[in-house]
Amino acid sequence: MSDGQRFVIVGASLAGASAAAALRENGFEGAIVLVGEESRRPYERPPLSKGYLLGNEPAERAYVHDENFYPEHNIELRLGTRAASIDREQRAVMLDGGDRIAYDKLLLTTGSSVVRLKVAGADLPGVHYLRSLDDSEKLKQALESGGQVAIVGGGWIGLEVAAAARHHGASVVLIEPQPTPLYAVLGPELGEFYAQAHRDHGVDVRLGVGVTEFRGDGAVGSVVLGDGTEVPADNVVVGVGIRPNVELAADAELLIDDGVVVDERLRTTDPDIFAAGDVANAHNPQYGRHLRVQHWANAKDQGVAVARSMLGFDEPFTKVPYFFSDQYDVGMEYSGLHRPGEYDDVVYRGDPASREFCVFWLKEGGVVAGMNVNVWDVHSDIRAIIGAGKPVDRARLADPSTPLADVAS
Repeated sequence: MSDGQRFVIVGASLAGASAAAALRENGFEGAIVLVGEESRRPYERPPLSKGYLLGNEPAERAYVHDENFYPEHNIELRLGTRAASIDREQRAVMLDGGDRIAYDKLLLTTGSSVVRLKVAGADLPGVHYLRSLDDSEKLKQALESGGQVAIVGGGWIGLEVAAAARHHGASVVLIEPQPTPLYAVLGPELGEFYAQAHRDHGVDVRLGVGVTEFRGDGAVGSVVLGDGTEVPADNVVVGVGIRPNVELAADAELLIDDGVVVDERLRTTDPDIFAAGDVANAHNPQYGRHLRVQHWANAKDQGVAVARSMLGFDEPFTKVPYFFSDQYDVGMEYSGLHRPGEYDDVVYRGDPASREFCVFWLKEGGVVAGMNVNVWDVHSDIRAIIGAGKPVDRARLADPSTPLADVAS
């Protein structure tokens, strides 16, 4: 299939590697060039704050494919290489150093970068961010030394790093300006649930206060909070969000709006250019609007879907968003999407105090999102309920004796 064509993928990420593999699986016989700025072959990011950071998994487990996969499937890896610009008229990608790669179809899987705090002392040694495998290796070494760790930001990354730091024996202070961790994601009730889970494991949780300065003589030694409190810290981890890497697409005058805007088939405003993963703000027919989802499952699923779109399959991407998190003895899976003002009811299935429960967010009687905490083998049923887009029986949804598969049907 299309043996005379060349497909170029910029971004040697999970989405990019998944797309390259899916192109071969779907019969594409042309050239595939996968370009990435990092020197490592594509890897997955969840282990960076989970298994690898905890010391439970080797770094090798993070890689999407083994090193032989790419030559065996005739996929050219151009690692340690930055794409400098796109010539849409000539359909070519210019690389740093002057190389030029012509393409028939181009896929952007450029991912995202961490948001960096702009406060005094932000560049001191010992102030860590977590985005790459290199970052995780350095942070793992720092956490293994124990000591005092301050974590700025109570999102998923901050909480998972806090759990890893406690696992390695460090004392931990978690600093979050919102009323609870995960406040914007899960709301106050479940945000407090996670705050208490961390308190129960010895984390000093400081809420409703931000950071004004990092202090230290040659390396970070403390964090100054907005209320004037100074928190001692041998290491600081900042996790205050990520932003999509849209610069390449923006310079090429593709439509940008909180990411690279693509349709339900992951096509940009240029019919020969596609985008997937963290960088893509994709129209999702399930929700009737554009969504930019920054999680592992979305990158993997969109990588497969965009490969088929590049090959001409007319299949909209309709997957319900999904992610997971493990902290101490609390494991969860979240499916769907809920935001303030986009739901009108919350239903619990089980008792949160037991730390084995499900929670559902509803709008007009239909489930828009669901989360299972220490309850397993149900996320497929939850996604089916959401995907059906129909009102459900609230009492049956809340009843643990009623199988969720029955609610879904």
